Amino acid sequence: MRVLFSRRWVLFALVVALAVWVAYLLGQWQFDRQSQRESRNEITRTNLAADPVPVEEVLAPGRAVDPQDEWRRVEARGTYAADDTIVIRYRTRNSRAGVDLVTPLVTPDGTAVLVDRGWLETDSRPVEDRSALPQPPSGEVSVIGWVRVDATGRSAEVEDASARSISSSEIGPTLDYPVYGGFLDLVEETPPAAEPLALADEPDLGGGPHFFYGLQWWFFAAMAIFGFGYLAFDEIRARRRGEDPRRGRRSQRRGQNTGRGPQSDRSIPPSTGSIAPVTNDAAGESTNAATRPNSSG
Repeated sequence: MRVLFSRRWVLFALVVALAVWVAYLLGQWQFDRQSQRESRNEITRTNLAADPVPVEEVLAPGRAVDPQDEWRRVEARGTYAADDTIVIRYRTRNSRAGVDLVTPLVTPDGTAVLVDRGWLETDSRPVEDRSALPQPPSGEVSVIGWVRVDATGRSAEVEDASARSISSSEIGPTLDYPVYGGFLDLVEETPPAAEPLALADEPDLGGGPHFFYGLQWWFFAAMAIFGFGYLAFDEIRARRRGEDPRRGRRSQRRGQNTGRGPQSDRSIPPSTGSIAPVTNDAAGESTNAATRPNSSG
């Protein structure tokens, strides 16, 4: 057992302990994310099942959406400002390219709510002819939509009435009227549009991969502990047999083949020079009695 207190094994144990600790923390982090997702899913289920409420009860101009209110259904009445439609690029569905069309709905008090009217299949080129886009219903419209939280980051920046994600804080300054915080994913509108778009899907309420990721990290921690224990046991067993695992067992076994030492005597290779002839005195002549050929053949 004393070998395990050597410098080499102490350092090895510290490295393994650090790896186990990091794997444990990563696994716990994944389980925490799983718990957070389950909590959000429960709130989302409640919001989806609730009856629609007036938009002003949930949203307010210049105020960010409370995450607890996301996916609530709200109702708004007003007139679409079709000329202020924002094209949201790079929206792919079922491997097909397209865009979302976001149009402000101006309510009777002059405040607008951004409505994502749906998805339109297009090619990957920018939309140049805005007049060819499907138009919203004209006149007064009643809209029911899901409350959504604003996107953040550079993708929400608006340029030439186009963006890559939806944010009322970015779209609002480009308009001449106040805008509610957040936006709506259209659920239904009355009267309907002459050319309806593909509406947004309901949110995914699955648990996601976090639980299995957490198990995976904890499995790595268990494997590290098992591997350290196995190597320590193997080291102790080898020491008891008089072997040195660091130098390898194969060389040790070769050294135990004979009792004369770690290596057997080497055979001396035959000479490559000529064999001196044997002289036959009785015959008065010499003959070559070599049994091996000389180096010159």
